[in-house]
Formats: sequence, structure tokens, C-alpha cells
Amino acid sequence: MTKNTLNIGIVAGEISGDALGADFMRQMQRLHPQVRWVGVGGEKMRQAGLTSIIDMSRLSVMGLSEVVKHLPDLLRAKREILAEFDRQNIDIFVGIDAPDFNLRLGKALKPKGVFCVQMVSPSIWAWRENRIHGIKASTDLVLCLFPFELPVYAKHQHPAVCIGHPLIRSLRPKGFARRADTLCLMAGSRVGEMRAILPTLLASFEKLYKKNQSLKAILPLAKDEHKALVETLIESHAPQLASRLQIFTPKDWQQSHEFDDGYTASQYAMQVSALTILASGTATLEALMLQAPMVVVYKVNALTYAIAKHLIKIPYVALPNILAMAQTGSAIVPELIQQEATPSNIANTALNILNNLQIQQQHLARTVSQLQQAQTDAAFAVLTHFQSSTASTRS
Repeated sequence: MTKNTLNIGIVAGEISGDALGADFMRQMQRLHPQVRWVGVGGEKMRQAGLTSIIDMSRLSVMGLSEVVKHLPDLLRAKREILAEFDRQNIDIFVGIDAPDFNLRLGKALKPKGVFCVQMVSPSIWAWRENRIHGIKASTDLVLCLFPFELPVYAKHQHPAVCIGHPLIRSLRPKGFARRADTLCLMAGSRVGEMRAILPTLLASFEKLYKKNQSLKAILPLAKDEHKALVETLIESHAPQLASRLQIFTPKDWQQSHEFDDGYTASQYAMQVSALTILASGTATLEALMLQAPMVVVYKVNALTYAIAKHLIKIPYVALPNILAMAQTGSAIVPELIQQEATPSNIANTALNILNNLQIQQQHLARTVSQLQQAQTDAAFAVLTHFQSSTASTRS
């Protein structure tokens, strides 16, 4: 190993972070070929060269009560990661999303002289702005995905750049024909989300099916291993509709004659469906970029929701609405959250959208066209700020 080798620790806690991490790793390797990667990520990051310390699933925990339940293992994971980072003598740490976990890693690493980066800003523009003080103590640089996030960092004089979301740069509709009789149901990429949300989506589909018995639905999954859980939930909540529900795994997509490189199973399903009913999250940004009509739903543990509702200072949770609000001051897709996410409400809202598809599609297209391009790519920003920091320390 030469003195020019960069040792970079990198931690992603879920599938969306794995994609961001792999994209960042490829960028960095084009700028600085001698990089050793160690940390936590999924299959995409491992293919890009990551040496894994622990399985990423140990960090994929949602909601306050779930975090409390898994706290002992999360603390063990933190110790294991920090110990390996010490052994590898890392120069840079990049935490991807998962701020509750990654900022704690940064807080331990920054005093040791490790240059610490948080990719994906915590939502301090939405709630608990006072978290900026913890962010400043844990990071040297924040990489924001959207331009509306930058003002809060400028206000508090902390380095931050907008790198843009990779989906905004790369994801475009591929021209698949939409099927008027097909819906796409997406309950999230984590087991907890699927257990909480999929039964409601199934009940919603049942109500829609009673009104139109030509309807069918695609259920694209983020992981092949989720298929057994989804089959169990269908058997428990909608066995009579099993023949109308197509589970679509990543393996199914790869084997499909309609396979198109660079598209995921869920992106394909959203493209060919008349309407997507989905959980709030990164998938809503994918739907926006594909200009796929949507209804956004979400449910979490009651305690988690009660705390969040008290703290959040913006009226919407879905990225398409947040982006549209920053542009025009108006939301563009319906959101049904917590108590509002009932089968009847979802079905009625879906019918309204299906009867007025052109209106929502126009709003989606306008929002996509107005999204600003990234200021710089992530690797260039990190390398530039790291080199500047190193030079400043030496002088």
C-alpha cells in the first residue's frame, strides 16, 4: 500500500443508501484510483469494492420503539465498526443517511482526525433544527441531495454542498406502455414497513377490485428474501385475491424478457402500472422521476408518530410534495398518513387519481423539469474538502 492510498470507511444502513454508496464509490475511484473501502453496505457496494464489517440488515431498524428493542445490537455494531476503522486507520468516514447511527460514528471519529462526511442531510429543515450543533460536532462536510436543504447550513456556517440525488440525474421513463387495469403496490423496503403497511394496501386493493374486477396488481420487492413474508401476508389478509396479485422480485426482473439494464423491478412496475400506491420514502422520488401517478401512504408505531407529529414543522412527508412546495408552494400528490391511511380512504383517493390521471401527470412533469442540477458530484466535493482540510492542518 502506497502513501497515496486513501482508506475510506463508509456505512450505509439500508437499500437506498447502498445505491448512493455504490455511486459515490465509483465516482471516487475515477478521481483517486487507490482507495481501500471498508464498512457496511449491501450488494451494490460490495460489487464496487467494499470490504464488509457487518451485515447491513443489522442497521435497518425503523421507528423509536424498534430502535429501543434493537439497541443492544446497534451498540455492539457501533463498537465493531469503530474497532475495524481504527485497525484500518481510515482517512475519511462517509456515513450515508441513517443519521442517528452515522453521526454517532462521526462524533467518535472526528476528534481522532478522521475527515467525517454525512451524505444525505438529516431533515433539520423539517424538524429539530437544533440538531445542527450535533451535526457540526460530528462532521466536516454535509452532502445534501436537494438545493432547498442548503440555507440551514449557511445560516449555521457549516460546510455543505448540494450533490443532487442520483435518481434526478439518471432516472428517466423508458417508454413502457402503461396498463389501465394494473396497479403497483409498494409497502416499503424494510420488513417492519411491510408488516405495518402491506395489509392496508391489500385491503385497499380489495375495495378497488370490487368496483372493477378487471384490476390486478404488481407487488415489486426490494429483496428476493422478502417474497416469503409477502406471500404470508397475502394468505393472511387477502387469500381470495392471490390470483390477481403478482409478486415481482429482483430475480424475476433479471429473468424477464423485458429486462432493461439499469432499471429495477419496482421502477419497471411503476412505469407499466396505471397508478402506484406506495409507502413514503425514496420510492416516491423514483415515481416522480418516472412521472408515475401515485398515492402516498405511511404508518409507523403510534408512539413514533406522536413524537414526530409534535416536532415536524413542514406539512408534507413525500419528497414529490416537498420538492413541489419549494418550487411553487403547492403539493402535487395525495398523502394518507397514519389514521388517514385506511383502506376506504386509499381506495377512494386512488379512484379519484385514476379518473384524473392527466392532471397529476402534468404536475409531476412540471416538478421534474424544474429540479435543479447538482452543483458538483459527491466524490469531487469530498476529495476537495478533505485535501483542503489536510493542507490547513499541515500549515
